[in-house]
Amino acid sequence: MRIMIVTDAWFPQTNGVVNTLAQTAAWLVRFGHEVIISASRDFRTFPCPTYPEIRVAVRPMAALARKFAAFRPQAVHIATEGPLGLAARRLCVRNGWRFTTSYHTQFPQYLRSRWPIPLWLSYAALRRFHAAAQRCMVSTPSVENELRSRGFRNLVRWRRGVDTELFRPQSKEFLRLPRPIAAYVGRLAVEKNVDAFLQMPWRGSKIVIGDGPERPRLEAQYREAVYVGFRYGEDLAAHLAAADVLVFPSLTDTFGLVNLEAMACGVPVAAFPVTGPIDVVEDGVTGALDADLGRAAERALRVDPQACRARALQSSWTACTRQFEANLVTCRPGPQPRSASKRAVIERAA
Repeated sequence: MRIMIVTDAWFPQTNGVVNTLAQTAAWLVRFGHEVIISASRDFRTFPCPTYPEIRVAVRPMAALARKFAAFRPQAVHIATEGPLGLAARRLCVRNGWRFTTSYHTQFPQYLRSRWPIPLWLSYAALRRFHAAAQRCMVSTPSVENELRSRGFRNLVRWRRGVDTELFRPQSKEFLRLPRPIAAYVGRLAVEKNVDAFLQMPWRGSKIVIGDGPERPRLEAQYREAVYVGFRYGEDLAAHLAAADVLVFPSLTDTFGLVNLEAMACGVPVAAFPVTGPIDVVEDGVTGALDADLGRAAERALRVDPQACRARALQSSWTACTRQFEANLVTCRPGPQPRSASKRAVIERAA
């Protein structure tokens, strides 16, 4: 099947959405599909307000229509609700093509953290966006329940996976800091609630792995923490595995892929009992959930690392991608044969 995935989030961005889409595309190729990613880097862009490192597509409709015509997808998945996602939705609706979407980000909460936009208004816009799809894929039961309570009706499950070969238990000696070491991994942005991590009482060291618009303020305000910036691949896995606990302070994430990555490294997770971690972290088994983040982190230190690893081993990318594959719908009824010189194409950032 020829599958087009349209996303406003793609490389060189570093986040769970990009990682999930990249892994899914790669596994779809292994399953024999032909996959193309239509991302912002393929169009004229401008820096996103408050997030200059993120480029936003400018009037992408015409160029996107040409990509559709050249590739002639048999299935279309729209992964984000940005300018590219809106353009792809408009094209599909205009041409009577069926498509699927996915809900990755709690945009209503993100927007409210920056501007006084009512939640009901943001959810109404998102509900309208996703209602046109045959299926809207969500990652966890709590996200599904939240969206259903807000009027979403076409929801199906698409769970997340983790690379358990890359993320694995490794030597704690990689980080030579006073222990116990509590780590945060992710973007340094207001909606990630990093202050809650840096403010919590802690008897050891705190390490911040990531970057973003909030980094200058956080470094100036919380000088006792160690800031190492973004890390990738084996370097990221080594940093994460050397920590004693991952602290996930976000109140707005729909999943938090880094939680699974930490568990795969044998590192327990401390988080608030909210949407996202409440479906990923089993309290007392793979981490601790508590309204007091410092108390959660202390309790998580008593968790068995082997139980964390065992939980992560249940979340293979093979199973997750098969679930995504089963959720797809054909654009039009009936086969659409077309010869192709390449069996599979994935467009990636250089």
